[in-house]
Formats: sequence, structure tokens, C-alpha cells
Amino acid sequence: MKEQPDILCIGSVLWDVIGRAASHMRVGSDVPGRITRLPGGVAMNIAMTLSRFGLTPALLTAIGQDPEGEELIAEANRMGMITDHVYRSEDLPTDVYMAIEGANGLIAAIADAHSLESAGAKILRSLDNGRLGSAEAPFKGPVALDGNLTEELLQQIAKSPLFARADLRVAPASPGKANRLLALLGHPSATLYVNLEEAGLLCQTTFTHSVEAVHALCTRGAHRVLVTNGGGSAAEGTAGDVIEATPPAVMVTRVTGAGDTFMAAHIASEAQGMDRTDALTRALNAAATYVSGETPL
Repeated sequence: MKEQPDILCIGSVLWDVIGRAASHMRVGSDVPGRITRLPGGVAMNIAMTLSRFGLTPALLTAIGQDPEGEELIAEANRMGMITDHVYRSEDLPTDVYMAIEGANGLIAAIADAHSLESAGAKILRSLDNGRLGSAEAPFKGPVALDGNLTEELLQQIAKSPLFARADLRVAPASPGKANRLLALLGHPSATLYVNLEEAGLLCQTTFTHSVEAVHALCTRGAHRVLVTNGGGSAAEGTAGDVIEATPPAVMVTRVTGAGDTFMAAHIASEAQGMDRTDALTRALNAAATYVSGETPL
């Protein structure tokens, strides 16, 4: 295994417990389906896709020393990720995410990321102690950052010299946590990956088109933005320079993790030298493949 990572994935690494049903569901529905338990969390989902695209990610997160944590670390190692920098707490349990999905999409979800939030800046120790970088010689390279971190920690990261040379790629954990990213709107190298709803929450309005959302976020101070809109067109750009593309139409069989797959595929495509249009198209194709139930390559 490589000792030096191609990219850092900072944020939630946990177990996803997902119940999926083939029928439409509403509040109170009780239907047959399948329940799966898989490694998940924004940082982990991104890392898994990056690994499939040939990159070696390092995880910076909090994982308990409980049996669930040991199993999760083993899975990450098996997939070729670097776990040497994970904060392993004796007192905090391994986090978990639980969701219900029907044929009409995500019905409900609960993300228990309390251990990650409690660990706080401890997960960043390797960026300060010389193992991955220091204040005098900060890490240079891409960093995938997820919005499960506390607002306080995200504010610290926005101003920290430890990230002064990093290519920050940022995603909210969910619409409910989108406003945490406001701290990073003015960061000079941050790229935000959001969906149309999250873009609206950040701008305190409602958008009908992804291009409109990119322009608005750049006006608010974002360096660079990518906005997705489900099966509608997605947009990528900076102030005054926006492109868009439409994903292929597919039968949707799952939704949890689709945005993370899109983000990881886009990062990998740019790392491998693709131009803007090809990188956006490839990322949309990877996300479409994922929601159709296949594994994106």
C-alpha cells in the first residue's frame, strides 16, 4: 500500500444501515424490502469511489475502538485506503447512518455523527504534527471535506494555515447541514459541491436551474461551485464562467451516496487530466450509474 495519499478525505466514516423497498412509501408505510449494512458516511463514500478510480485516499475521521469500528477499519484497509491517521477513541462509539428509501426516493434518514462532532479538531492532528503536514509546511493536494464536521471546526479550517495550500473540495452532509458551509464561502481555493436545494439554503432562496445557483453562490463569495439537480442539468463554474451538462436518464434504485459518488468521480477525473466538460460529464455518468444500482467505474 502507498504510504503517501493522493487525497485526504476528512469527515464522516460510519456504517450505513439502509432499508429499501420497491414500492412507493409515505409516513407510516410498512412494506417488504431489503435492509443492508455497508461502510458509508460522506468521507467514506467519496473515498470508496476515489479508490475505484485508481486513487489512494487517506481517511481523517473518528472511529471507535468498538467491534463496529474494528470492522470498519478492516473494510477501509481492504479497499486500499490509508487509515493510519484515523482518530480512534476509547470512549466514543462508531457512528451510524440509518435511512429508508422507496421507489419515490428517500423517505427519511437519521445521521448519528455525534462521535465525529465530539472528536472535533483531534481528527486533524496529522496535518499539524508533521505526518501529513504542519503550519510551516501545510499539506499540498486535494482535500475532500464533508459537512458533518461542526460549524465551529469548519470555521477553524477556513482560517487555518494547515489548509493554506490545499485544493479544498467541500460537500454538505445533507440539506439540513448545508448552512455549515457558509464559513467556507470566501475560501480562496474551495470548490463547493451542492444540489439545487442546498444551494438555495446557502443563498436563502429557491432556484429552478443549476446555472442560476452557481452564479448566485459565486456572487456570495464562493470560489468555484458545482450544482446538481437530480435528473436535470448540472452546472460547474466560477464567477462569469459556467458550463452545464445533463445526466443520462436511468431507472433510480438507490439515492443515498449519489452526491458523494458524483463529487469523487469529478475529483478523480480532474486529477487524471480531464478538461472541465469531460470531467463534469464523467461525474454525471458515474452518479447515474450508481443510482441505477451498478458500481461506477
